[in-house]
Amino acid sequence: MFKSLVNLFFPKVCYACLNLLNDNQDTICIDCRHDLPVTNFHFDDSDAVKKVLYGRAKVENGTALFRFEKKGLVQQLIHGLKYKGYDNIGFFLGNWLGGELIEIEAYKNIDVVIPVPLHKNKLKKRGFNQVAKFGQQIANSLQVDYKDNVLIKVTNTKSQVNKKRLARWNHNEELFTLQNASTIKNKHILLVDDIITTGATLEACISVLNQAKNIKISIATMAIA
Repeated sequence: MFKSLVNLFFPKVCYACLNLLNDNQDTICIDCRHDLPVTNFHFDDSDAVKKVLYGRAKVENGTALFRFEKKGLVQQLIHGLKYKGYDNIGFFLGNWLGGELIEIEAYKNIDVVIPVPLHKNKLKKRGFNQVAKFGQQIANSLQVDYKDNVLIKVTNTKSQVNKKRLARWNHNEELFTLQNASTIKNKHILLVDDIITTGATLEACISVLNQAKNIKISIATMAIA
């Protein structure tokens, strides 16, 4: 009765389509879950994510849960996560992808999950890193460490939406720094982010992470544009 009363005044809605959820549904309704454009890259052994970074950064494995489509369900989810504070979306997507990656041999030797960081000013303003819970849940599924004190963003920048690849690289080249490098020595890192477009941000992160000794890097994102 209490749960029904709460739902009456604070109804749960699907974060993708914004329709009301049934009592047995959480975060995303069944219809939207079936309609989301999953890539299956990790199941199909696809090189689509690695190709984005081809010739620019060495990546062991790469995957993205969804294909990003403008005005689509995935955009609705990521927008809600980043700008409306619906961080349980990250929790849900991390559980989803982590539950699949644990079944894939190529991801069973991951040692640590590291998120693409936010600058401290943006983190203070937003209140959370939109990929934190996503990465934490993947780490939980893989039963490995999650570290957000290794890759640090030292330069605050405006949104890079609509910037071309070269412009993004010029802005990203000196954005990040490495701390506690000894904690990732000889490790296989899974670098996580919300969306990969040109790959410039991930390229810059990988360049900095490679300052640590004898590491391998794989990538997992919520979506690929």
